[in-house]
Amino acid sequence: MRLKKVLAVGLAAVMGISLVACGGGNKKDSKEKTYKIASDTTFTPFEFEDKDGNRVGIDLDLLEAIAKEEGFKYKVTAVGFDAAMASVESGQSDGMIAGMSITKERKQKYDFSEAYYDSKVAFAVKMGGKTFDNIKDKKKAEKEALSSLKGKTVAAKVGTVGATYANENAEKYGYKVRQFKDSPTMYQAVLTGNAAACFEDFPVISYQIGQKNLKLQVAFTSESGSQYGFAVKKGKNSELVEKFNSGLKKIKDNGKYQEIVDKYTKTK
Repeated sequence: MRLKKVLAVGLAAVMGISLVACGGGNKKDSKEKTYKIASDTTFTPFEFEDKDGNRVGIDLDLLEAIAKEEGFKYKVTAVGFDAAMASVESGQSDGMIAGMSITKERKQKYDFSEAYYDSKVAFAVKMGGKTFDNIKDKKKAEKEALSSLKGKTVAAKVGTVGATYANENAEKYGYKVRQFKDSPTMYQAVLTGNAAACFEDFPVISYQIGQKNLKLQVAFTSESGSQYGFAVKKGKNSELVEKFNSGLKKIKDNGKYQEIVDKYTKTK
C-alpha cells in the first residue's frame, strides 16, 4: 500500500493518457453512460506501460474483465495517484482504481467497493539468502525473520506500508532502517550489500523478481498489509460500485480474477 497525501491539483487532474473500453457481457443502448475512471500513471504491477506502450496491469485488467461481465462502458485517464483522488473529489471522474488502500480516513471522502486485492508486506534479500516463509507458524516465522536482521541496515521506500512496518519493528528487533525515494535505488542497496534486506509490497517485489529477473528473493511475507479498493466520491455513483462488486464476484467465481493476478505476481 502506498500512503500518499492529497495534493492541491487544478485542471491538470484531468490531463493524462486515456484508455477506452467497453464491456461485452450485456448489450446496452448506444446512449449508455461511459464512466470516467481515473488511475495512477505507474504503480507496477497494478498500472504501468508495457514495452509496446500499452497501459496494462492488475487494476486495468480487472476493470476490463469486470466491465465485460457487467456490460458497462468506461474510459480510463492516467493522471497520477494524487490527481486521481482530486479528480474524483471534484466530480471530474466517476471513480478511480489505482492500488488505493481502504482506510478509515479515506472512507470519510470516498465510498469503496469490496476489497479486490489484499496486499501484504514482504522483505527480500539477495538471491541465495535464507527464507522463512516455509515456516508454518506465521508468528514464529515473523519472529525468526525479523530477528535475523539484528544489527543490520534494511531498506524501505518512503511513504509505504513496508516502511511503516519496518520502522515499527526496528527497535524491537535491533536493526536500522534506511529510507529511499524509489524502489530501484532501494533494490540496488540490497544487491550491492549496503542493506541486508528491503521491505516492499508483496505484489510489487514479486513482479520485479518474476517478470524483470531482479536478483532478489522474498525471505518473508507478513500477515500485515492493506486492502485495495475501487473508489467513488462519497454518496455518488453507487450504481458503479454495485457493478464493480458484482463483476468482481463473477470473475472470482469463474477463475478470471486469479488468472489476472497470477499473470503479474507469480515468481516461478
